[in-house]
Amino acid sequence: MKKHLTLLLTCLLMAGATFAQHLSFKGVPIDGTLQEYTNAMVKAGFHYEDTQDGVSILSGDFAGYKNCHIGVSTLKNCNTVSHIAVLFPDRDTWTSLHGDYEYLKEMLTEKYGAPEESKEKFTGYVGDYDNSLIMHALREDKYIWYSTFSTKLGKIKLTLSEGEKSYTGRVVLIYQDGANSEKVRAAAMEDL
Repeated sequence: MKKHLTLLLTCLLMAGATFAQHLSFKGVPIDGTLQEYTNAMVKAGFHYEDTQDGVSILSGDFAGYKNCHIGVSTLKNCNTVSHIAVLFPDRDTWTSLHGDYEYLKEMLTEKYGAPEESKEKFTGYVGDYDNSLIMHALREDKYIWYSTFSTKLGKIKLTLSEGEKSYTGRVVLIYQDGANSEKVRAAAMEDL
């Protein structure tokens, strides 16, 4: 009898590990190897661009925005996808950049509830939100601008970043799967 209980408990624990739930991106659970997840993103309509240093780069439309870049991330020593980053198109004015951020924040709030944390300020002088000073502040990393949404499956962070071209900015959305982030962390801890 004891043997059967041990076997049953072992099977239940393995089943729980096998059926771990993951945060989804574009309807696809953030799980699997880099190649598997990249293939799933191609099937979901994104175009594969390249893979560099454990990051697959894709492009496509997302959340009503055209020409977004998507980064699928993993560590080489732990080939499990844990992060997805969406880089929205560059904007050359504060009005359009801030509008993108607020629009996405509103949609995320509707879907996931109020942000767990939100900080939105410049750490340098921007002269009553003068466009050229704001874009300069982005370039010089003189801002703190993000909202973090928590779910039981992971975290989603909406933030701003310097754009690809000079004096532009872009919105960045980062999905962090809870279960796989722990696997990546455990692999990193072994390095220490």
